[in-house]
Amino acid sequence: MDSVTVKPILKTNIFTIIPLLKKLNNETPEFLLKERLLEMVEQNYECIGLYDKDYLIGICGLWFSTRHYIGKSAEIDHVIIDDKYRDLGLGHVFLKWIYHYLKEKGCEGTELNTFVNNRKSHKFYYNEGYEIFGFHMVKVLREDGGFY
Repeated sequence: MDSVTVKPILKTNIFTIIPLLKKLNNETPEFLLKERLLEMVEQNYECIGLYDKDYLIGICGLWFSTRHYIGKSAEIDHVIIDDKYRDLGLGHVFLKWIYHYLKEKGCEGTELNTFVNNRKSHKFYYNEGYEIFGFHMVKVLREDGGFY
């Protein structure tokens, strides 16, 4: 698709990712997503957008850190491509751009988490060269114990 481009999403436009985020997580109220996004963009976080002309069709969050076992790295987070644009090879194109971008920023590796029951993503990431290194575990510290 000649009309597809990839570029970072400016902090001032971060709320444009909410419709795609809701496809991954429709449990978190929108007001809370907005609060969290405003906090995230002030941390070591960036979001990359995949566009068909000016229409946002995919997102990928990046969390930057330095880890003792891999060096400077980015955790790829909440990757999603709009349903209408899936199975067109755009996921590979998107990540190829992101790998180049990360190398330019001095990153030595990437890592990610994927939900256990999301088998389609497992196959995709295996094909991208990812390997299982460990388990991601979560403990909610809020009084209600809810995950949202």
